[in-house]
Amino acid sequence: MAPGPNDIRYVCLSDMHLGAELSLLSDLKIDPVTDKLQVDPQNVSPVLQGLVDCLRDLISQNEKQIQQPTLILLGDIPELALANDNTAEMVFERFLEKAIELFAKEIIYIPGNHDHHLWESARETQYVLNYLAKTNPKDPLEIPWHTTKIFMELEEKSNQIPSFLLNTLLHRYDHLKDFTINTAYPNFGLIKDKRCIVFHHGHFVESIYLLMTTLKNLIFPAQQALTRTVDDLEAENFAWIDFFWSTLGRSGEFGKDVEIIYDKMLNEAQFRKLVENLATGLAAQYGKSGWLEDTIIKEIIDGLVHKLVYPERSQIDQYLSQDTEHGLQDYLNRPLQIQIVHECTNRNLYFPREVTFIFGHTHKPFEKVYDFGAYLGDGVPVYNTGGWVVETLDPAAKHGGAVVLLNENLDVVSLRMYNEANGPADGPVKVEVHEQPLPGQPNSDFFNHLNGLVQADQPPWDKFAQTVPDELRLRRKILQDKMNS
Repeated sequence: MAPGPNDIRYVCLSDMHLGAELSLLSDLKIDPVTDKLQVDPQNVSPVLQGLVDCLRDLISQNEKQIQQPTLILLGDIPELALANDNTAEMVFERFLEKAIELFAKEIIYIPGNHDHHLWESARETQYVLNYLAKTNPKDPLEIPWHTTKIFMELEEKSNQIPSFLLNTLLHRYDHLKDFTINTAYPNFGLIKDKRCIVFHHGHFVESIYLLMTTLKNLIFPAQQALTRTVDDLEAENFAWIDFFWSTLGRSGEFGKDVEIIYDKMLNEAQFRKLVENLATGLAAQYGKSGWLEDTIIKEIIDGLVHKLVYPERSQIDQYLSQDTEHGLQDYLNRPLQIQIVHECTNRNLYFPREVTFIFGHTHKPFEKVYDFGAYLGDGVPVYNTGGWVVETLDPAAKHGGAVVLLNENLDVVSLRMYNEANGPADGPVKVEVHEQPLPGQPNSDFFNHLNGLVQADQPPWDKFAQTVPDELRLRRKILQDKMNS
């Protein structure tokens, strides 16, 4: 028996940053020694509890209770860059304790930049166990691959890649030993008939996470055409992403200084030195004389630093900056399209007429149809899942958190849980349902159904909305203390 047409089949969350002090989903307590707020990893934050209660309310109203929805975690879930490992893991554990009963036994995990190291450990494990262990001495060895296939659900179970760390956390509970968290990276796709949904954390649409590719193309423009696939992008940039965005912040006492740099939107002088060292290293590795450093490095640094120092999430006046919007178009029109075409060809599938792209990373939820020429239909609906972290001292109207929901037919609806500034500073939070149909198409029945279920003035929705403003204020107090440090 198939799920009902309006039943929730997939639930997508991103950018929870569990374990970060500035995340609404990490609980806080007063440290008796410093008298400052800090993360309490043993308890559940009021916002996380409210979020789970709201999802439970919706899922319980599925017409046919035959299959729990699949949870898709779209990256930056535990905060592995700016929190201690144990804190991030314990807060993730609190999330599992509260929420996992709502979902099917296979969870899809797509790492982002702040938890990129989960992908590194997963891919190394699968290379060793699924490939290297099956070879013989003196066999030629393949180069380790850097990505998974986009339509992972169509793969044999033996080819899927479990997350060793997260599954170990999960399986310490006897009643959860039959749950599995499988890793997809950097894209995960669902395909049905003429429709395709692509999930991606979002870091590859922003310049800073393609730094190695950008430097290579500027220094060696003849090689620019060689970077065409998703695997190319990850192979060129994975060490940079993993080092600076997923592990450096955990480097003992120095890691605390890195966190301050992040919170202050990076330090331009120090970042300039870092990029200059990286560029000089590339020149030393690939250049045949010192002329690269003398004439090109300075131009590279001057052209890149301003763009790289101020990340997309700090551009609070627009949903996407012009640079990131261009990066979105380039990512969809080139490496992503190549990956979809390649896998559809190998599986004797037609290239889908309707492609929807869902990403997070920017912490600014929105819905929009883009006209990207590489796709067959009338446009590409794009959904952003927002985030759950406070990053500005004043409310940023476009910052907020959303949950993206899909039914069996792959209709997509965004459940906007909050924006920082719906009205006056820290004013009432609005929980709203959004959809972005293609031009000329009406809202789906799935949208109309969910819109009727979300009753903002009734429990649990009203309690969630009342909880968020106080929690926002607490995080801004922490941020102000960090800025003054």
